[in-house]
Amino acid sequence: MILRDYGEKDGPATLDVFRRAIRLTAARDYTPEQVAAWASDEIDPAGWADRRRASRTRVAEVDGRVVGFTDVDERGYVDMLFVDPAVARRGVATALLAWAVSTARELGAAELSTHASLTARPFFEHHGFVVVTEQRPVLRGVTLTNFVMRRDLEPAAD
Repeated sequence: MILRDYGEKDGPATLDVFRRAIRLTAARDYTPEQVAAWASDEIDPAGWADRRRASRTRVAEVDGRVVGFTDVDERGYVDMLFVDPAVARRGVATALLAWAVSTARELGAAELSTHASLTARPFFEHHGFVVVTEQRPVLRGVTLTNFVMRRDLEPAAD
């Protein structure tokens, strides 16, 4: 597995990973209506690619294929962390999160935060995040459940 910066041609592959992760993995925790709203076919591919380019996005690749991605901003907010179900439980998400931790530290953030799904909550808890609050965002007219989570960033060991 290699981690690399998001590139111009990664839009379709990252959108596919996003949809597969929700439609296959998160579907065990969300209703079909919620999954359809979240991983909608109405997501504009060009708009998706623009948002990924505008974010500090890192891509995980295995055998030349995009299998995951994440991002982190200067405040330490991780907006997205998704892994293709075909490579689940093989360290892809952990490697992407480690990149987010080191990048956030380099940017001077004191903590990481995210809005974790029901599905992702145990992963983030395993990596030191705690739930701040539960929330019920509405997406395309459908209410979902997620959690505001945070984790302090201890300084890197010298």
